[in-house]
Amino acid sequence: MPVSEKNSGDKIYNVLFLCTGNTARSILAESLLNGRGQGRFHAFSAGSFPKGEVRPEAVRLLRSLGLPTEGLRSKSWDEFATPGAPRMDFVITVCDQAAGEVCPIWPGQPITAHWGVADPAAADGSTAQIAQAFNDALGILDRRIALFLALPLDKLDAIAIKHRIDEIGAEQEARA
Repeated sequence: MPVSEKNSGDKIYNVLFLCTGNTARSILAESLLNGRGQGRFHAFSAGSFPKGEVRPEAVRLLRSLGLPTEGLRSKSWDEFATPGAPRMDFVITVCDQAAGEVCPIWPGQPITAHWGVADPAAADGSTAQIAQAFNDALGILDRRIALFLALPLDKLDAIAIKHRIDEIGAEQEARA
């Protein structure tokens, strides 16, 4: 599995989170993994049809939790399929639409998975209801990322890792 190396020889895994618009779910996942990954991961996000701006509700929520927001932007997944782009170890879709689309060929054959999450950017209602949709999405992603971070990646082969990250995405949510 391709990995970046720190000076200490510890592996840094590159993870790309994908959705359609790259305005909310994939942005939340990028920030969560970068914030909670303790330097073991470098997370990115992108969309198949990026909207070009990050939802302000996502940025406010991340900032309120002390998670990184610097450099977050809505961008095309094409940026990560070009020569010179970071080589991904994992590519995880967080929306059903992006999971069903024909993705670019990712250099290095990363392990892929689908972790579907309802789109908080599609929520209707009051400001409080929309904020709750963003909180719910973040909670689901936070639990899944915690499970991902707990995997002993250095002790598992690629097939076992693929199985485990698929299980994380398939796990039924307690609130469902």
